[in-house]
Amino acid sequence: MIQHVRRIGFGLIAALAMAGQADRTWTAQAATAAGERFEISSIKAVRPTLVDTIAALQQRDVARAKAAFEAYDSAWNGIESYVNTRSRAMYDLLEHEFQARIAKGLDAPNTNIDALLADAQAMLAKFDETVSMIASMPPLNPLYDDIARLRIVRAHLREVGPALKAGNLAKARKSFQAFDDSWDSIEDLIKVRSDDAYVAIEKGMIEIEKALTPDKPDIAQVTGLVNDVMARYNAVLGEIAREARAR
Repeated sequence: MIQHVRRIGFGLIAALAMAGQADRTWTAQAATAAGERFEISSIKAVRPTLVDTIAALQQRDVARAKAAFEAYDSAWNGIESYVNTRSRAMYDLLEHEFQARIAKGLDAPNTNIDALLADAQAMLAKFDETVSMIASMPPLNPLYDDIARLRIVRAHLREVGPALKAGNLAKARKSFQAFDDSWDSIEDLIKVRSDDAYVAIEKGMIEIEKALTPDKPDIAQVTGLVNDVMARYNAVLGEIAREARAR
């Protein structure tokens, strides 16, 4: 019942805002249904954001490239634990070298598009190399899939705070709606670990939706609510991550 009530307010926004996310989710689910394990399908689902970044740079559209790379950063956060566990060296190359350099270049006042394009293309090649490497390895213990599922859903909530800070209410609402719509897929992972955390997150989500509804929300209030839900969510995620590493 709580889920049903919470969704009434954002129904129309959901229909418009979730198209891109639905494509990524469908890609991962379709690959899994075809026999590919969740680890591989989830990592592959991130790839189109890099392809979009390259296409935008080839068209010398810096604004679109920046938006595509921000989408990559968010999607990457969902699955990076797989890469970090499989190969620290490849993780460092992708995140601390390529990603850091491209993000900095896209924020520069005088964007060197040719240099960024070369980096993005090289990054895509290394990303594909990473997927092939991981695909050849035996599966990790199932807790790592739980971690990824939780992080993939959490990635949407992580976008809300920065969007609010930037004054981009449309982005904040869209990202929260994506989190809300994805919550059903992982809520049992939270509930089985902590019923108190589950109830508090559900309550917090209702409060966030209400706080985001006005034309001019109280940014400090919404930010505090989001941070509280994030903290409770991260506590459960951290517990699962510690257990996964201990096995």
